[in-house]
Amino acid sequence: MPEICRFFGIVIVMFADDHNPPHFHVKYGNHRALVGINSEVIRGQLPLRVVKLVSQWLDLHRDELMENWERLQRGEELMGIEPLK
Repeated sequence: MPEICRFFGIVIVMFADDHNPPHFHVKYGNHRALVGINSEVIRGQLPLRVVKLVSQWLDLHRDELMENWERLQRGEELMGIEPLK
């Protein structure tokens, strides 16, 4: 699994064969969601507390996420991203 970050039980992954718009996948327990790098939850559901934490993390790491998206499009390896503390 192409995991790029993990914090507070939240797992963030990106897949090489994903489609536009640029996004990442969030896993939290039995919950799953797609979150746009430039927007909100695209598909799926997460507890409100998790949405807030992911949004805070996204605001801090938007540029790194976009770089990872571009790396995937070029067939390159993902970079890990710092967790929310």
